[in-house]
Amino acid sequence: MITLGIDCGTQSTKTLALDAATGEVLALASRAYDLIPGLPAGAAEQDPATWTAAVDATVAEVLEKLGPRRGEVGGIGVSGQQHGFVPLDAQGRMIRPAKLWCDTSTAEECDLMRAHFGGSAALIARVGLDMLPGFTAPKILWLKRHEPENFAQLATVLLPHDYLNFYLTGKITMEYGDASGTALMDVRQRAWSREVCEFIDVALMNKLPEVTSSREPAGELKPDLVARWGLSGTVIVSAGGGDNMMGAIGTANVEPGRVTASLGTSGTLFAYSATPAVDPRGEIAAFCDSTDAWLPLVCTMNVTVATEAARHLFGLSHEQVEREIASVPPGAEGLLFLPYLTGERTPNLPHATGVFHGLTPRTMKPGHLLRATMEGVTLGLAYGMDGLRALGVVPTEIRLIGGGSKSAAWRQICADVFGCRVVTQMEAEGAALGAAIQAVSVVDRSKSIAEWANVLVQVNAAEAVEPRRDFDYAAALKKQTELTRTLAAGGFL
Repeated sequence: MITLGIDCGTQSTKTLALDAATGEVLALASRAYDLIPGLPAGAAEQDPATWTAAVDATVAEVLEKLGPRRGEVGGIGVSGQQHGFVPLDAQGRMIRPAKLWCDTSTAEECDLMRAHFGGSAALIARVGLDMLPGFTAPKILWLKRHEPENFAQLATVLLPHDYLNFYLTGKITMEYGDASGTALMDVRQRAWSREVCEFIDVALMNKLPEVTSSREPAGELKPDLVARWGLSGTVIVSAGGGDNMMGAIGTANVEPGRVTASLGTSGTLFAYSATPAVDPRGEIAAFCDSTDAWLPLVCTMNVTVATEAARHLFGLSHEQVEREIASVPPGAEGLLFLPYLTGERTPNLPHATGVFHGLTPRTMKPGHLLRATMEGVTLGLAYGMDGLRALGVVPTEIRLIGGGSKSAAWRQICADVFGCRVVTQMEAEGAALGAAIQAVSVVDRSKSIAEWANVLVQVNAAEAVEPRRDFDYAAALKKQTELTRTLAAGGFL
């Protein structure tokens, strides 16, 4: 059997074909796209028609590469960017473009909801999450307050991956993992919070799909798509999930000890938990995963966005950056970078800016600035790792995904900063792979999804890295944290 894994992200959609018998990725295709231009500051939106067009194009390309084996496709899984708000009317038509996870125009709505429920701590006690601009709930309230004519048409609230499931099957569904990132759901009980929903609108509960097990299929691929794509028989579409939930499956992060770190435009760090893992400070998102367990997760806003800005500053290739970083000792001889170029989510500093601290004639050089940037964004994730440890996560291995995982220098920095073994996967597209594995587990229930993940995820042993102990990164993290708090308290971030 072959399954397709589709990952619909902010910058592109990727589709891969997985051979369930061998674990081999048989084909891969990608289509890039942009945000809608010209929007007000803080707004980030896309037309979901962009996503469906990219799905059509990448699926067609993958099936073309499969040739006669396209008839073996028996399942499809969808991964999607989390938190996006896709509003549909009563006929299932788009009302307006989707507001995305990176849309920060809803800060005022977050403040209104915190004030109503008694502050962040009260919200965390109620649903397990603070109310942050990235989440879906304040986006719905924003629509009601700023576009009442559009809100009046709202009949169904979907997330990006749910919308693609609707496109593929014609059915409205929502599963625990992605739904937990809306801030509308009590993550401990895996059920919608009536109080939060009714604060936004008394009729909102009726506009939310029933939230169901992530292990149940979303439905069957529509006959017109089966015909258009030249497939045969019944093709099952799995529940899918958010990109982080699918990334967990695609890195076999399905048991205690493994932690996935994504080094993309933004950064995420997440771990499997058999029980709800709620951070009383709200810095660790208490998400559900897409295997019917939980996924405590840290998100930072500045990872490759910072390293790429530094690379472009000096006009260097990635290979040249590697050489520059290797020429500078760990710790960059005291140069420290606060990587808040686009504000920050963890810690919650939405208006912060970046800071270099420790500049001297010796450190004001390309290699030092590049290494300090890479170390700074990794220390930002390490701040989150300390939060995961406080919730009971004991990391024994870090599984890296995302563009940054291709850097040998960065893999070593991650091992040194996190203090444990770092590995990569043979297939770098962890979210698309996780979606394909989830589809395998729905079509063939002879193994659990965790068992399928352990069978099908292949670690790249050649890129495994052990931590070195020749520099005290724990002290560097403490200094970065104290510097951040001091500057923030003084109003300088």
